[in-house]
Amino acid sequence: MKRILFFALSLSVMLTSCKKDSITEVSPSSETKTLEDGSDDYSSETFSKSVSVVFSPTENAVVSDTTSDFLVTVEGNGVTIVYSGSEQVEYNLSGTSDDGFFKLYSAKKQSIQLHNLSLTNTKGAAINVQGTVDSPSSGKRTFVIVNGVNELADGITYTQTPSGEDEKGVVFGEGKLVFSGDGRLTVTANGKSGIVSDDYVRFWASPSVSIVSKSGHGVKGKDSVMVDNATLDITVSANTKKGITSDGTVRIDGGTTTITISGSAAYDSDDQSYSGTAGIKVGGQFEMNGGTLTITNSGSGGKGISGDAKGYFSGGTVSVITTGSNYTTGDISAKGIKFDGDIIFSGSEVLVNCKSNEGIESKGSITVSDGGVYSYSSADDAMNSASDFTISGGFVCGYATSNDGLDANGDFYIKGGVVYAIGAKSPEVAVDANTEERHTLYVQGGTIVAIGGLEQGASLTQSCYQTSSWSSSTWYGLHVGATTYAFKTPASGGSGLVVSGSSTPTLTSGVTVSGGTTYFDGMFIANCSVNDGNSVSLSTYTGGNSGGGPGGNGRGPGNRF
Repeated sequence: MKRILFFALSLSVMLTSCKKDSITEVSPSSETKTLEDGSDDYSSETFSKSVSVVFSPTENAVVSDTTSDFLVTVEGNGVTIVYSGSEQVEYNLSGTSDDGFFKLYSAKKQSIQLHNLSLTNTKGAAINVQGTVDSPSSGKRTFVIVNGVNELADGITYTQTPSGEDEKGVVFGEGKLVFSGDGRLTVTANGKSGIVSDDYVRFWASPSVSIVSKSGHGVKGKDSVMVDNATLDITVSANTKKGITSDGTVRIDGGTTTITISGSAAYDSDDQSYSGTAGIKVGGQFEMNGGTLTITNSGSGGKGISGDAKGYFSGGTVSVITTGSNYTTGDISAKGIKFDGDIIFSGSEVLVNCKSNEGIESKGSITVSDGGVYSYSSADDAMNSASDFTISGGFVCGYATSNDGLDANGDFYIKGGVVYAIGAKSPEVAVDANTEERHTLYVQGGTIVAIGGLEQGASLTQSCYQTSSWSSSTWYGLHVGATTYAFKTPASGGSGLVVSGSSTPTLTSGVTVSGGTTYFDGMFIANCSVNDGNSVSLSTYTGGNSGGGPGGNGRGPGNRF
């Protein structure tokens, strides 16, 4: 049984602007929706009115400090406020009720302060922010400030939603929802999703938010979901649902986000098609700029990150582990990271470990200019691009036990960086370009270790060298100029070992290693010292291995780790 491969990438990352065909020209943020009508910083706002709402386990809720601008309806612990004034209002919610809600109609920007609130609505949303009564969709920005320890939950069925209104989760807003504060919030979604906005959801500064969804998504922002600085812990067990999802963009700039998915792919009656689960599903652009993102998906047909456009990985740390099988009905593949557009790695530290399909797949191109990418697959290609694949910097490892390590269905360019590729036995290879369609692997620079060889007909501007045999589970020392690297070979893999560097390399087997910086779960060490060992004879590598072929078909034997 192959053990799950974690990584230890210790990199000094630098945010680098990037886009297809030019990885240094345009920042990804230039394609992101511009924030509208003011700031999401709560501290810059002024609220001239304050309303208190206290819920009770035994008495009716009490609403205080209202004026003639407020139409207040209290039914037990169900509180509805219609605000018609012109000033910005702060609503302070506290107390406890297992059968109550707070519903607000307002066309103005407002703040909802949670002060040790415990509120469950058995018939719908716990907090529901609409626009006006006549135009519910006209909602403005709502600041949700988390103070103390708070708990919100919905019921299994929503029976109080008026005709013409939306009510899509435990916390729902027609306008923007911006979370901040230094407290804790637990959201339990029994009937629909956890936190939903028909505009965007933003976690601005420092709250700790835990979401458990048994029915819907964890967080959904129609236009965008943004994480600036918060601790998010999202668990979703419902079939077809996602941890974080948006029809627009998802952007992570900081904080700690942990997403655990266990639901299966299934027929989605809303979309009238089969759909799989995902840690993050984004209809537009995805950006990882900072912070820590950890995704585990054990569901059948479940993905880690899935996007319909481009994916930018410019900073921060990403870990994606998918252990579910492929879902054959509807052809739903359990992949690690998959984008229909280009994927650009320019500073993030990324780990992907995939049991049943490709680890990282782009239906466009893949470029790596900085950072670290380590992808492992026990069933298909570790990394696959439908178009070109370019590596000009950073540390890249593709490790596949059943297919190619790094695979391009277009041209493959290695111009720089450090590349450690491990492919399965022939006809698969470590680094593959689609020669069947007259594409080529171009080796033009970088430091390369390829167990399983290179694609047939490779163009070698930088000289490569080979040894016909290698020992499994053995430390090797690789000297390129003044730099020493060490790598540990896998227990099994493709025939042949190819190395390349900016100057003629030397290779030693059976070494002891000290010092240096460790990558790829300890399989590779840079800037280290090696001692002892036996010199390995290298011969000039002139053309590449046969085999490889087009990229994976999304199916594999389903070997375990």
